[in-house]
Amino acid sequence: MGLVSLRELVVLGTSSAVPTRNRNHNGYLLLWDGQGFLFDPGEGTQRQMVHAGVSSHDITWICVTHFHGDHCLGVPGVVQRIARDGVTHRVQAAFPASGETYWRRLRHATVFADTSVIVERPVSGELARFDAGPVTLTARPLSHPVESYGYRLDEPDGRRMLPERLRERGIQGPRVGELQRAGAVAAPDGTTVHLAEVSEPRPGQSAAFVMDTRLCDGVFALAEGVDLLMIESTFLSEESALAAEYGHLTAAQAGRVAAESGVRRLVLTHISERYGTDDEPRFLAEAGAAFGGDVVLARDLSRVRVPRRDRHVQRAAKYPTP
Repeated sequence: MGLVSLRELVVLGTSSAVPTRNRNHNGYLLLWDGQGFLFDPGEGTQRQMVHAGVSSHDITWICVTHFHGDHCLGVPGVVQRIARDGVTHRVQAAFPASGETYWRRLRHATVFADTSVIVERPVSGELARFDAGPVTLTARPLSHPVESYGYRLDEPDGRRMLPERLRERGIQGPRVGELQRAGAVAAPDGTTVHLAEVSEPRPGQSAAFVMDTRLCDGVFALAEGVDLLMIESTFLSEESALAAEYGHLTAAQAGRVAAESGVRRLVLTHISERYGTDDEPRFLAEAGAAFGGDVVLARDLSRVRVPRRDRHVQRAAKYPTP
């Protein structure tokens, strides 16, 4: 398995329908406390993983938003690499149920020594939730010419211990762990110390992955209050009519989503091949005009950390979360 206690996005590819000299087809590996969520592995993902220093053993989930080629043509190589490398842990695969025929074609695209570790999790309806170890994985429908789903990860809320209050009550060493497990513990003076007296709420971290879509309720529900939002920004605003026609977002719309949803770090990706490196500042400017927070324009093989929560950051509750 990969690095433990690491919450980081490994960007494998950032182009849209056509790869360019600087941008490979889509591919995003979100490492989260020993789990690895591989989103939309496009063509070339297997090789990009080698360049990024990650392996098939880091993957525990494969999440496909929809079955346009730039979001899934890397599935055969990834699956066959999982088999070839002898991955023994379970790898769950989420994808739109309506595209199951395409999934099976990709999953069994060529002759190879197959693996039994891949467990299929077809997604349908307005909301799907999965237990994904340290997080809950949620899928919601988006608005695209073919059925498409976005994904969200939520860590359960917890509590943060307050050292000064622990010292005041004489709680230290093994008693701290006992207090966390049991919710109460006897203090040296014989009184009972309850967890709420020496701790405070700690909101769980969250991340969302929003690919090909127009603005819709699903976009905002997925993005609401997340620490890290990975979102397509295929076009600049001058092509907003084209974006709407083909079911995509502009950088300005991505910034609006982040601003209205209370996002902490915005990652722009899925850049149309019509734009070159000289256009990149325009994406940042358009998104930044709407969103005053941290904006990152994703580049192939870059890494983006999930911002840590602190006691002043509370999860918004406009939309229901797991």
